[in-house]
Amino acid sequence: MAALRFDSTDLGRTEEFLSMAYTKMRIGGHAERTRAQVTREAMGSLSVDELAFDYDMSHDATEPLGKLCLCSVHSGGIVRQYFPDGIEGTFGAGDVFLYAPHDRPYSGVIQGARYNLVMFDPRLLDQVAATAGGRRPEQVRLTGDRPVSPAATRQLRSMIAYLYHHLLADPAMRDAPLIVSTVSQHVAASVLSAFPNNALLEPAAADRRDAHRATVRRAVAYIDAHAGEPVTLADIAAAAGTTGRAVQAAFRRHLDTTPMGYLRRVRLDGAHRDLRAADPTTGATVAAIAARWGFSPMARFTSYYQEQYGALPSHTLGP
Repeated sequence: MAALRFDSTDLGRTEEFLSMAYTKMRIGGHAERTRAQVTREAMGSLSVDELAFDYDMSHDATEPLGKLCLCSVHSGGIVRQYFPDGIEGTFGAGDVFLYAPHDRPYSGVIQGARYNLVMFDPRLLDQVAATAGGRRPEQVRLTGDRPVSPAATRQLRSMIAYLYHHLLADPAMRDAPLIVSTVSQHVAASVLSAFPNNALLEPAAADRRDAHRATVRRAVAYIDAHAGEPVTLADIAAAAGTTGRAVQAAFRRHLDTTPMGYLRRVRLDGAHRDLRAADPTTGATVAAIAARWGFSPMARFTSYYQEQYGALPSHTLGP
């Protein structure tokens, strides 16, 4: 998904652009000032948009977005209404909410607002919740449109701001496959943590029965072989022949870690090897090697690295 830039005072052009960037819609506005500005930064199927309207703009989308869409309001107000169930909500500065579900049309009024929209494939929720396995699980869905607490709202706002202004604005980060995979999973996990949902978080009895050493061996073999590729918990569980909850329980029981924690250690080892082998005189950098192995931001990579190897990654780089 390419980055988008739009700035216009023409309602017709704005309607055409919004229909192209989101879904087919009709808009309305009755004001002397009708300036609309939209900027999009994207990595993979994940995008963060910043929108600003200096007038009251009504919108009526006739088709679903096909993606989950979260909104973080900076100023002004938004009145949002879902169809066909007619659930209406009014939101202002500081609010984070589910702007539109992926499978329903929507409408509302933007009241001179500036805000961010985060859009991603709803299947990411299933991958992160890892209810996949030999059985067919219920699709993970959000059961409420607001975060469960003020703290959850603040955490989401901070994550969205960091995504837009730092990660997605840096081409070296947004074009690294492991960064794309890791960040997308982090966003989905943050959403599941912040919003009420139907995901089962604790392992069931059958999952505990599958939490044996053979599960760990199969999972570890898969991780070791694929650490340099995008890997999800659902991928690890499928390779181990069990559910995501079972493989999590197995790692906790036998290795005192999680599958993703083990994957991080393997990737740190890969970054460590690359740092030792790299020649800084050829342009090799710590940031590029960290991104190659899926680590961002740099402060977090440095902390992980120093904890595991007792040295700064910059001290390891090169001969």
